[in-house]
Amino acid sequence: MFKRARIAAKSAARRSIIARRVLAALLAASLLPVAANSVEARDPLLAYGARIVGDDARTRIVIDFDREPRFSVHYIANPERIVVDLPATAFGFPAKDLAARGLFKDIRYGKMDEESARIVLTTVGPVKLALAKVQVDETGNGHRLVLDAEMIDKKAFAELVKTQSWSDPTEAAQTTSAIPAPEKAAPGDFVIAVDAGHGGIDTGAIGVDTKTEEKQVTLAFAKALTDRLNKEPGIKAFLTREDDEFLSLSQRVLIARQNHAGLFISLHADTLKQKDIRGATVYTISDKASDKLAADLAERENLSDQIAGKETVAEPPEVADILLDLTRRETQAFSISLAESVLSSFKDQVGTINNPHRHAGFRVLQAPDVPSILLEIGFLSNAEDEKLLLDEAWRGKIAGLLTDAVKRYRAAVMANGG
Repeated sequence: MFKRARIAAKSAARRSIIARRVLAALLAASLLPVAANSVEARDPLLAYGARIVGDDARTRIVIDFDREPRFSVHYIANPERIVVDLPATAFGFPAKDLAARGLFKDIRYGKMDEESARIVLTTVGPVKLALAKVQVDETGNGHRLVLDAEMIDKKAFAELVKTQSWSDPTEAAQTTSAIPAPEKAAPGDFVIAVDAGHGGIDTGAIGVDTKTEEKQVTLAFAKALTDRLNKEPGIKAFLTREDDEFLSLSQRVLIARQNHAGLFISLHADTLKQKDIRGATVYTISDKASDKLAADLAERENLSDQIAGKETVAEPPEVADILLDLTRRETQAFSISLAESVLSSFKDQVGTINNPHRHAGFRVLQAPDVPSILLEIGFLSNAEDEKLLLDEAWRGKIAGLLTDAVKRYRAAVMANGG
């Protein structure tokens, strides 16, 4: 019975696709004048399906075609837009299937003339297509255009606009990547992403006495640590945010990966109901929390996007495959090694809570190929910790100890051939 049901379902699906193709072809025939010398104009491509998934760091668009489409990609500034040019195409999918979301605030598509069509993607800011390719669908009966968009900075987008060529769309259409690979770090440089937690509308915790916002504390510490790390030969540290701006958790991860970071250190100074608890804690990622304190903290930190009105979206299967690939196990082991190195530096120098290395499912630590820790420098809910957190000399001391930990971690990795 189940076999017959599957066969019937497949037959129905095929009939549905054929019906959509016939309908779209009829629509195209009624709307598009026939060009005597153009096969594509007489027989336009059929885009019969579309879907869009992702968030404000990465967004994927997939469009199903009845046959292989040639395409070219260009970038336009003021406002930032991505233009995808196609041969004559009949768009036969419901508009709601390609409703703007994630990195795109407006999506339009349609006929340009008898021989061409265009998709215009208006973005929420500077965005590039990290991947733009055509692949055969799993049934073998059609092709799909896959567009993977990522946020980039304004300088990188301006360079895309400046260096692109509009003169030979055929050549551009044959490439599987719309942009050159990101610039790599100088040979031998050990790159570290220093992430100041919270920012912008997401203030984070509030100091118990001074009412200082956590986002200010973390940025001050992040700048001190970055400055200290950059004094070391062969180490290059950078900030995920340099001022009071909001970054989603996914954006923080993406910034680290785009810059080929070898380490990711996220700095925080949370609050607890138990105001007598004080000291530093180092967290690494895991599917299961080590304890209730870690679980509660991860839950609060993972709500950061919602505070700013950002939709938390489950990763699409294509992205989930990346995040859960086999490198994750090795990366987690390196993260634990970094956490242990930090706690070794802090010993007898910085107070820590009981069981100072804990773990939970922090979204900001999810990069599969970048060893990452979340460091709670102290608690703004504790008056004594708060005084230290606001002390510039204390920030300098912590930055020095963390630098020592990074150097020790790097030496161990290099000794093992990393």
